[in-house]
Amino acid sequence: MRLFEGTVFDRPPHCEKCGRLETECACPPPAVVEIAPEKQTVRLQVENRKRGKQVVAIRGVKLSEAGLDALLTKLKNSCGAGGSIDDGVIEIQGGQVERVRAAMEKLGYRVK
Repeated sequence: MRLFEGTVFDRPPHCEKCGRLETECACPPPAVVEIAPEKQTVRLQVENRKRGKQVVAIRGVKLSEAGLDALLTKLKNSCGAGGSIDDGVIEIQGGQVERVRAAMEKLGYRVK
């Protein structure tokens, strides 16, 4: 007898829309609801990487992939640094917290 035999955790996950297994489901992914910058609060955090490198992580931005790419481009241009997007978190190279904060506030975001 298995530990979770006969429970919800024993069964493979199903799609909520069509009822098929998630591996067989052909439903489109849910659309990302974009919120106006004035209604969003983002969090800035300085993280240390290998060999003492620092990045500024921007969390809590609710935008689509295209919106995140456009925001990343604006931030990279205003800070004069590189950056990337990793799992919805925007990362700007260098410890440029004040520049990122100023750029985000200029775009209308509330920053913590």
